Amino acid sequence: MINISRPNLGDEEKNAVSKVIDSGMIACGEVVKEFENTFAKFAGASFGIATTSGTTALEVAIRAAGLGEGDKILTTPYSFIASSNAIMYTGARPVFADIEEGSFNISPEHIESKLKQTPGIKALLIVHLFGNPCDMDKIMTIVKKYKLILIEDCAQAHGTTWKGKPAGSFGAVSAFSFYPTKNMTTGEGGIVLTSDSEIAQRARMLINHGMQVRYYHDIIGYNYRMTNIAAAIGLCQLKKLNDMNGKRIRNAKFYYENLKNSALILPTHTDGHVYHQFTVKVEDGMRENFTKFLEENKIGYGIFYPLSIPEQKCYSAMSFETSYQVTDSVKNKVVSIPVHPLLTLEELNEVACVINRYKK
Repeated sequence: MINISRPNLGDEEKNAVSKVIDSGMIACGEVVKEFENTFAKFAGASFGIATTSGTTALEVAIRAAGLGEGDKILTTPYSFIASSNAIMYTGARPVFADIEEGSFNISPEHIESKLKQTPGIKALLIVHLFGNPCDMDKIMTIVKKYKLILIEDCAQAHGTTWKGKPAGSFGAVSAFSFYPTKNMTTGEGGIVLTSDSEIAQRARMLINHGMQVRYYHDIIGYNYRMTNIAAAIGLCQLKKLNDMNGKRIRNAKFYYENLKNSALILPTHTDGHVYHQFTVKVEDGMRENFTKFLEENKIGYGIFYPLSIPEQKCYSAMSFETSYQVTDSVKNKVVSIPVHPLLTLEELNEVACVINRYKK
């Protein structure tokens, strides 16, 4: 079986974890600080605040940006549900704008349309989906025009750039995930990035029970702290990230050159895309037949995401609009195929050969 994803962990991570365990300081400490500073520098931000997950990082980012109860935050209907759940956790309310057919990212045209239709939107939360950068030229023009707070969900975008500038460095605040399937991992974990010292201070307090001074709690906070064990893994992974992303891009290039099946539409390539997923579209309602064919030939795949966020059952009482033309089309066609950096040339050839044999 050729798996859809596989974490790239080796002796470096094992040795780093052993060193932390031997030190006796396995909770949040100096290793976490080193990871925060190193990752923030890598991603073009002044401050990093490490957390327990990408979801908690996103929640903290929203709260630290001063958003909360009753605020409207415009976002995408096509993402993992954490993007909008994090909004809901703060008491704010998501408003959804449709996506682009080619990039799967939120559409700048639909953003502006929704802003004109819906008064009172304070913030925009974008997702650089599958490692593909949003069109930041258009988005920053809209952000400035409508004076929005921009939050970047970079859960799938470690190392993604737009015209050379790192994803996560455009907005007031951003959030990354280090779940095992991501381009780099800490096992579980996340990080909030910002270059605003006040946002950084609030985020730091929020993850640590509202404390600046030990046992003096200035605000209601949470225990969202990363451990030294997770951070030790993250430091090793960050050293490998450029190489791992390079292999993802190389693998994607192989597919662009070798997948020759008219039943599929390949993803749009954008400079700066780091291919967290390589997501094709299967036309004419034939996705189930295609995925069955992959299963028979032992090729792993993923369907991200079969439902839009606003039509999820847990949101059924929220009275969200549930019809989005592009999202509703895309969600029924997408299939992601293996692109992770541990794939061998033989495995890439096997994936391509199997897909090229598929017939409607």
